[in-house]
Amino acid sequence: MAATQSRTDAFEREPVALTERITSDGSSHWPAEPGRYRLVVARACPWANRSVIVRRLLGLEPVLSMGIAGPLHDERSWRFHNDPDNRDPVLGIEYLREAYEKAHPGFDAGVTVPTVVEIASGKAVTNNFQCLTLDFSTQWRAYHREGAPDLYPEQHRAEIDEINEAVYDDVNNGVYKAGFAKGQGSYEKAYRALFTRLDRLSERLATRRYLVGDTITEADVRLWTTLVRFDAVYHGHFKCNRQKLAEMPVLWAYARDLFQTPGFGDTIDFEQIKQHYYGVHAEINPTGIVPLGPDPRGWLTAHGREELGGRPFGDGTPPGPPPEAERVPAIA
Repeated sequence: MAATQSRTDAFEREPVALTERITSDGSSHWPAEPGRYRLVVARACPWANRSVIVRRLLGLEPVLSMGIAGPLHDERSWRFHNDPDNRDPVLGIEYLREAYEKAHPGFDAGVTVPTVVEIASGKAVTNNFQCLTLDFSTQWRAYHREGAPDLYPEQHRAEIDEINEAVYDDVNNGVYKAGFAKGQGSYEKAYRALFTRLDRLSERLATRRYLVGDTITEADVRLWTTLVRFDAVYHGHFKCNRQKLAEMPVLWAYARDLFQTPGFGDTIDFEQIKQHYYGVHAEINPTGIVPLGPDPRGWLTAHGREELGGRPFGDGTPPGPPPEAERVPAIA
């Protein structure tokens, strides 16, 4: 997901350019159809990470292939620099922008991940990251694996939506508001909103294993993709340094619980995360030096959250191992 700066000293995120949705009911130009699309992501990006997790949990790998951009990019957009010949092996493109320009010649807005690309035409279809994972749950239901969890249960949707809105404003986007602020006042406002929200979430999670109900939902996915990056990049790089995640006992245990749940930690590459943030944001880190720490082995320690009960996948089952080509390095 791209970061942009407003004319004031406060950070404002640029709206997504391609708001199309892929649906099963004919309400859009793009039907949910096996083999038609490729999901383009980057391991570094928290917004893309949501789609990777939900795709895994629901078992959509056989029907929706995934291209993985490398952690580095420039003004030309995300690049497939970890693939052979620096090109996506299915789409044949070097830069994700090429798919946007095929769809919209002369395209001059933000090129972001996740993006869904139609394979046959090579055209970018949508980068609507806020709706994409919800559509995986609701519009791609016919292609879910047997035992797939319900991540957006109808009876809890209002509560999930309310939590998601607050988490987006203060946490997911809040770390960026702090990190890219151009003035002390804007930074302090974002910093205070972030930690106030984290304190409230900690209170909520002190007595319950998951944010809504007794199973993993979309709300957990969205919060977790920020938490898992917190100590590695947001604490130092974005100056969100009241505490490390590892110093917030409830949230640290909650995050470790999910990290050790199939479909979460097995999507994370800490090295690519650090390479992206410290290597691309030259205005914040002009030297481009990538820190060696923190030690990721803490993510594998016992968390004790089982005592709160809950059923991670509800009446469903865990996903199997990720496909070989999509595996991330194990924590040594």
